[in-house]
Amino acid sequence: MRRFELLLPQSVDECVRTLAQQGPETKLLAGGTDLLPQLKNGLLKPARVIDLSGVAQLRAIESANGQGLRIGSAVTARTLELDRTVQGRYLSLAESGALVGSVQVRNLATLGGNLCNAAPSADMAPPLLALDAEAIIVGPKGERRVPVATFFTGVRKTVLAPDELLVELALPATGPNSGGNYLRHTPRRELDIAVVGVASQLTLANGVCAKARIALAAVAPVPLRATGAERALEGQRVTPELIARAADLALEVARPISDQRGSADFRRHLVRVLTRRTLTTALARASA
Repeated sequence: MRRFELLLPQSVDECVRTLAQQGPETKLLAGGTDLLPQLKNGLLKPARVIDLSGVAQLRAIESANGQGLRIGSAVTARTLELDRTVQGRYLSLAESGALVGSVQVRNLATLGGNLCNAAPSADMAPPLLALDAEAIIVGPKGERRVPVATFFTGVRKTVLAPDELLVELALPATGPNSGGNYLRHTPRRELDIAVVGVASQLTLANGVCAKARIALAAVAPVPLRATGAERALEGQRVTPELIARAADLALEVARPISDQRGSADFRRHLVRVLTRRTLTTALARASA
């Protein structure tokens, strides 16, 4: 592993200034569960690494004036898994955090790292898409907000400029009759990445689906929403038959590949199965 300079900013502003001054051969370090293996294997050879562990703002979870939640980009998967507010109001996100690696990995791996690594199989991306979350990004020109649905631009690529930092994720309030679920399929129960991941979120009003969100991972270059399936659910009473139709419609956006973890046909099958299961659980939770 090549030697690099380690920088330790203490605030978001200092971090942004450091990024702007140091140039493109600079990488950010939060938990290190993605970055360090890439450094050890020689896949990345940065001249500088900015350690974010001293930036307290990035580790905060705060209510947004009673209208949602703001989660710092350096909040760990283990914190998301166990946080009572996240469990109570954004359960699908807590479920995704609980599936990242082992307990040891979850104590290090961060929400921002999972997103900025931009793997198509990122576990925490689908729940954030289904929850209509926004990425809050800070750079030399100030702050900007980007829907998580448009944050990813390709495999290992995001909208972040080299001098920008993902500071936090803003989640809107879900409402009293809303429920969600995240499921994935892996060859092993733990320490594996998703062959397919699906998150669903339903909001009901007088027994009718007022809002539906379905997000898929590992079936395209980026995590994405199944908008056709969502439209089929909205304005309707959600029945098992309608859920089955939505599961079929979710395939419209899937563009899976075949690799060592599963064939494209197997992934299409999983999209149907996991969409049906997550919608069924989301409906039960929204109705409770």
